Amino acid sequence: MSEKSKFSGCPATGIGSMPGGDAREAAKTVTGSFADGQGMPYLAELPARGPGADMIGRSVGLLVEMYGHVEPSGWRISDRPGRDTRRARSWLGEDLDALEEFTQGYEGLLKVQAVGPWTLAAALELRGGEAMLADAGACRDLAGSLAEGLRAHLAEVRRRMPGANVVLQLDEPSLTAVLLGRVRSASGYRTYRAVDRQIVEATLRDVLAAAGEDGTTLVHSCAPEVPVALLRRAGADGVSLDFSLLTEREEEAIGEAVEGGTQLFLGVVPSTDAASEGMSDPGGSVKGVRTLWRRLGLNPGTLAESVTITPSCGLAGASPAYARTALAHSARAARSLADNPE
Repeated sequence: MSEKSKFSGCPATGIGSMPGGDAREAAKTVTGSFADGQGMPYLAELPARGPGADMIGRSVGLLVEMYGHVEPSGWRISDRPGRDTRRARSWLGEDLDALEEFTQGYEGLLKVQAVGPWTLAAALELRGGEAMLADAGACRDLAGSLAEGLRAHLAEVRRRMPGANVVLQLDEPSLTAVLLGRVRSASGYRTYRAVDRQIVEATLRDVLAAAGEDGTTLVHSCAPEVPVALLRRAGADGVSLDFSLLTEREEEAIGEAVEGGTQLFLGVVPSTDAASEGMSDPGGSVKGVRTLWRRLGLNPGTLAESVTITPSCGLAGASPAYARTALAHSARAARSLADNPE
């Protein structure tokens, strides 16, 4: 299977989080929005439920032989599973139950998300209160635990939805800050030392490998300066980013990614109600994508097969009505791109 064909039939999708706390309603929305080949449904995250349903808490719940609990400052590593870890695992089970209900007989791409090893290391605290990022050995242990947990999680999803081709998305919004030494310490007065790029790349490669030899993977970041070339070398089949944050500096890497068969997940649809102007014009939402393609000298005919349209970030901060609108608009904008690539 070629790299390009891994995302065949994936014109649009969402990032991961949804508003509210009703797992069945969220599953109904994400499956209904992308029915009939309009895009890729996914396992929704509902952070409004509280600690354990947030993206860090969900990923803590996936760890093997490593546990976490909530402190006023955030998630901290624990010796044993406590209430917060159990709650995270319980909500994941509830979300899986709901998605299974609405994907009976489904055949096609289905996405699950987890926080990647470097954003997790930047967010999780050691017992003394500093980030795991400060301890290279702790980072290695964390990545190994996460990879093992993801293998079990993906096996469970495949068991429940046997017709689905499961895609693993790693969320790495802190990745650039880790690479550039911009992650602040607990006191806020200093930053942690930048992590060597080769170590970052090798760790990501190991965790992405949890998807299996024939698995499909992508890495998402809604931060500026996404290291596209590094993610490709680490083995990501797709890179997901906020299109509005792209600069000319990154365009060469984008062009090389497309020519190398990497799928681009471009966040062009606003992720909150407040920024939702222009939602009546799906074609207008992807105008910048067409312009970028021309500037890079890429063949317009490859647009629809190389690009997946998404909201700019997760939809947790949106109203339920707007979240539905944003997903439907992503599918319509993708259709516009396919129908009128130039």
